[in-house]
Amino acid sequence: MFNQSIIQDANQIIRASIEAVLPDAAVERALKNHEISRPVTLISLGKAGWRMADAAYRVLGADKVKQGVVVTKYDHCEGPIGCMELYESGHPVPDENGVKAAARVLEMVRTLTAEDEVILLISGGGSALFEYPAEGVTLGEIADITKQLLACGADITEINCIRKRLSGVKGGKLALTIAPAKTFSIILSDVLGDPLDAIASGPAYPDQTTCEDAKAIVEKYGLKLNDEMLAAIEIETPKELPCVNTFIAGNVKELCATAAREAEKLGYAAKVMDEGLCCEARQAGAMMSKHARETEGPCALIWGGETVVYLKGQGKGGRNQEVALSAAEGIAGMENVCVFALGSDGTDGPTDAAGGMVTGEFYAKATAERVRAHLENNDAYPLLRDMDALIMTGPTGTNVNDLYMLIKR
Repeated sequence: MFNQSIIQDANQIIRASIEAVLPDAAVERALKNHEISRPVTLISLGKAGWRMADAAYRVLGADKVKQGVVVTKYDHCEGPIGCMELYESGHPVPDENGVKAAARVLEMVRTLTAEDEVILLISGGGSALFEYPAEGVTLGEIADITKQLLACGADITEINCIRKRLSGVKGGKLALTIAPAKTFSIILSDVLGDPLDAIASGPAYPDQTTCEDAKAIVEKYGLKLNDEMLAAIEIETPKELPCVNTFIAGNVKELCATAAREAEKLGYAAKVMDEGLCCEARQAGAMMSKHARETEGPCALIWGGETVVYLKGQGKGGRNQEVALSAAEGIAGMENVCVFALGSDGTDGPTDAAGGMVTGEFYAKATAERVRAHLENNDAYPLLRDMDALIMTGPTGTNVNDLYMLIKR
């Protein structure tokens, strides 16, 4: 039995999927059997930083946390957490607040001994939010190379490979500073395949990339780096970190699986098509609309992953909004069809939207001319806003990649 509206179905699936990957239960599971002999230092980095820290602090209890720092995105802190120091900083381009937060963390952990332990909570976005430039490199230079990498369509692994070498805390370097104290790292994965050295640029995991990899990326995209940055890229990152234990708390597989289960409850034949979608946003939108035309309903086809956008215009939007807008033409005129794309963290690019949702009616109402013009200018946000087609969840407190879905009655 279907609900009254396919959009209601989509929103119900979105809510259930996000709830399934909230970090509270995952952090509790990770800490449930973790023995603590003395009060720990608690550090939480990433878009889900506040919520992960809040969960950990409740599980551990105030008497088991002697000090700590939360570093998360602007407007993502929801209130004080015991003795924790709270910082909000810039994303996707790092800013001075991220450097101040990193400096405070480094100051806090440098005096720890082999008898101490750091519980390190890591979620997506940590690469930008938590930064301390390597010797000879400035924050402005890191921000500039980040903008270059984002604009040329580099994927997250390529971006992080470069940023690790320009940073004093990424690529295992934070764990080196924490040593000889032990690090127990709890990770909410936002990188396809869960490569632990790539999530938040692996501050506490041995780096699998090499200097040669970084130089190949510089050449591939024609990146502009000065002599100091080129010298930093030649310094190899740590390949062994014996004082670190790691636990993966959640990932995109659970996001997709929950979406499928919820769709089946609503009467759709659900199928997870791919948990590692990685392509250009417009290609993803076109692919989803092609499935809409070729697949018999009622069905719910699901993808998880992370697309990229090649910036050509100066508009406002994000990769998920561009996926949705790109699907609009392909499903134009179709009844009982909906395509949506959203970021599990509740934000998409530098906007307050999580993503976009279009139906078969969208294209005619928006007009072909406007849709194409907004796509050409990478300007999906204002058009989706005007058509009431933005997905607005607010910050969710989690971050495990993006969810893409085609629903057909």
